[in-house]
Amino acid sequence: MESRFRVLFLIVAITSLPGCAATKNLFGMGSEVAPPPSAEGPGQVIDPEVARREIKEPAIDREDFEVGVFVGIMSIEDFGTNVVYGARIAYHITEGFFVEGTVGQTEAGLTSFEVLSGGARLITDSERQYTYYNLNLGYNILPGEVFIGEGRAYNTNLYLVAGLGSTRFAGDDRFTVNVGAGYRFLLNDSIALHIDFRDHLYDIDLLGEEKTVHNLEFHLGLTVFF
Repeated sequence: MESRFRVLFLIVAITSLPGCAATKNLFGMGSEVAPPPSAEGPGQVIDPEVARREIKEPAIDREDFEVGVFVGIMSIEDFGTNVVYGARIAYHITEGFFVEGTVGQTEAGLTSFEVLSGGARLITDSERQYTYYNLNLGYNILPGEVFIGEGRAYNTNLYLVAGLGSTRFAGDDRFTVNVGAGYRFLLNDSIALHIDFRDHLYDIDLLGEEKTVHNLEFHLGLTVFF
């Protein structure tokens, strides 16, 4: 009988301990219910504050005509390098294609033969004037933007040109093919800066045998849209 009272006493003592949740559940005496999960999400840790920059971007004037002048250097094969200057006018057919007319002038120097001979001249001084007229088709292949400072963006364009024309040199007019590339930098809505490289090709037999010469030109230009 005494052992029965001891067992009963142990059972009552164990079930009455407040920290023994597992024992209470074992005997079906657990009454506490876990709180439901909160419906509110976790608070935002970082609150980004992005400052928007105001950028003014020049756009090409809606007019399709472009006219301007240029100056640079030109290397006439066998006749040295000299300053070249001229003018251009262009009509923009679409955003990609344009037609361009150019006229330029430079002056040929002495050939190596003329220098070494000490006085012999292959052509007269008046015939050394080099004048070309070209009609070209151009295509804008890489439009883009250049950012200068924090609040200014400039439209740019890389373009290719090719065309036909005539060159007056050494007392004759010569059929000429020209190819090249250029870079247009729009300073504002109507004024653009150009950097151009051209190669002018024609046949000439001035030095005894006919050959195709390459006359390389590099120039800087300024144009206005109107």
